[in-house]
Amino acid sequence: MILVAGGTGTLGKRLVRLLTDRGLPVRVLSRDATKARSLTGDGVEIVSGDVRDPNSLEQAVGGVRTVVSAITGFGPTRGVSPRTVDWEGNANLIRAAKAAGVEHFVLLSICQAASDHPIEVFRMKQRAEEELRDSGLAWTIIRPNAYMETWLGLLAAPLLQAGSTRIFGRGENPINFVSTRDVARYVDLAVTDDSMRGVAVDVGGPENLTANQVVETFQSLTGATGRVGHIPLPMMRVMSVVMKPFDPSMAGLTQAAVVMDTRDMTFDPSEMRNRYPSMPSTSLADVIREDYVQR
Repeated sequence: MILVAGGTGTLGKRLVRLLTDRGLPVRVLSRDATKARSLTGDGVEIVSGDVRDPNSLEQAVGGVRTVVSAITGFGPTRGVSPRTVDWEGNANLIRAAKAAGVEHFVLLSICQAASDHPIEVFRMKQRAEEELRDSGLAWTIIRPNAYMETWLGLLAAPLLQAGSTRIFGRGENPINFVSTRDVARYVDLAVTDDSMRGVAVDVGGPENLTANQVVETFQSLTGATGRVGHIPLPMMRVMSVVMKPFDPSMAGLTQAAVVMDTRDMTFDPSEMRNRYPSMPSTSLADVIREDYVQR
């Protein structure tokens, strides 16, 4: 049995499909069982639980051989945060897995995770990595870059939905984006190939693109038109401070957007390709065609 925590997200859904296509039994841990209902089918079991509540995890990890943690508290959802989910939640899940005799734990971390990173989720993922390495469990750590599908939804899809979009900052800083299609393949490999144990791998996409280029590529391939505005960096810096007492999640998102518009967020995929030459490398254009043009 394979437990997937975070199985209702964009990555998690793809991973569950890959694993069940192999005929592997999958259990999905979800705070909201109704949200996970679309995943039900042959070989998929849904269990309710919250990684922030250690007492809710015993049933989830019982009889499990491998745990995959694709959880994150980074986003606009109130009541969760990178600290409570990406670090403390993962720590709870790691401890529960060890107590249940789980054989292997696969952690979805983040590329550039570090204890001194200016974005909180990067710091909390680093703490989760340390927790896993010290746990005594067999482990694999997958560190993806920013998901193409997520950022297309934030930056480009509003052009189709509302006729306009807004880019945080100048939109001129190159960022590496990776498709969840590719990340799911690496997690699938980690689950099924014992040689991946004790391995940490950074997973990036084939291109470093600015936010402006993401939107321009989307417009070119979909024919979407509309107004593209920008939120100035000075305003974003003020917002990240002013909003913190009232809406810490949005303050964190705004502060992260400032960093992503000013820090080196590029990635050289050559080492990854040399190490895993048979793994896919999906371009932004491929994702746009499949998700927005051909549907």
